[in-house]
Amino acid sequence: MRFSQFTSLRVLVLGAAFTLGACSYGDNLLWPADEEPQTQAQPANQQTAEGDGQVQVIGGGQPPIGATQFVPPGVTPGEPTGTFVGEKVVQLREELTRLQNSIAQQNEELQRLRTELVKNSQQYHGTIAAVNSRLQVGTTPGNPILVQQFKSAQADLDRIAQDIDNMNNLTSAVASNSTLSAYMAEAARAAFSVSGAVDEDHRQLAILEDEGNRTAVLIDRLLKELTSDVRRQTNYVTTERANLNLISAGIKSGELFGGSLVNRAVLSNSGQANFTNLPQSTVGRTPLVVIRFDRADVPYEQALYTAVSKTLERRPNAMFDLVAVAPTTGGTARIALNSQKARQHAENVMRSLVEMGLPPNRVAVSARTEQQVANNEVHLYVR
Repeated sequence: MRFSQFTSLRVLVLGAAFTLGACSYGDNLLWPADEEPQTQAQPANQQTAEGDGQVQVIGGGQPPIGATQFVPPGVTPGEPTGTFVGEKVVQLREELTRLQNSIAQQNEELQRLRTELVKNSQQYHGTIAAVNSRLQVGTTPGNPILVQQFKSAQADLDRIAQDIDNMNNLTSAVASNSTLSAYMAEAARAAFSVSGAVDEDHRQLAILEDEGNRTAVLIDRLLKELTSDVRRQTNYVTTERANLNLISAGIKSGELFGGSLVNRAVLSNSGQANFTNLPQSTVGRTPLVVIRFDRADVPYEQALYTAVSKTLERRPNAMFDLVAVAPTTGGTARIALNSQKARQHAENVMRSLVEMGLPPNRVAVSARTEQQVANNEVHLYVR
């Protein structure tokens, strides 16, 4: 397949599309009602400013996770004094002991989840590396070995996502302990103002207050590091799912594309999809890509990916208009048939773009007929 660059990365693609079935789109999503066609590293144990603790690197481009051990400081024993305040001190000491035991259990669970996440991540990255290596040198379309490896990678990524969900649940439990810690600190301060205390009561209260404060700081660090881990890893899994879609398209075609376009595309400032994207007039505009369907089974995906990828590198906020173009020769019935085929070609191109990681709300799809074209074509324009 040959393609040449014009100014502003305008690429002409010759060939025909083949159908990709991974995504399904209805007519209402792709075609506006009034425009129907005619009849994609920190070293281990480094201090991190965000978590204020230790981090460990997973590899494969995955963000690091915390490596801090959150060991409670312990509770100093004391003797009962027989006073009302002394009884309060005993109660507070027992509550602080239970709180620290809970933190110790949560720390053990955190370390277990981290170990599991690293194991699943390393397995995932190894599988993906093997698939990419095979695609890089070229292989047969739909290679069953790569298909099986792809399914294995999907399962690995699902396990990583489950590890993150478990960490998120642990975050909720730590947050509950943080609330309890704040209550205990307030109770210890209030006990100083209770009458009938002896000096020993206040001495033990001071020790409890200090150990409670250190416990609260530990919980705060644990909660902060957990929250940062969950956020970073969740974003990573979301990105990897988009990359898997692109790898799936690569396996179907037997070639490696590159990183998902979602990594280059910037969504709206609110981060929400804008589904009111309507096609704009393309009259007088030079297309970024022209795909001419004059013969069968010639893949266009690599040239399409390259053109869109380079455009997004320069203009991350770029929007696109995808136009199905049909010739006007052959009478009314022939024009209607050509229009329907051009529309189907445009749907296939749209599926390819989505599999490559381009958000669907960034592309508006329309159709028209032209006297100047001899075969069905699909044009892609940059706004």
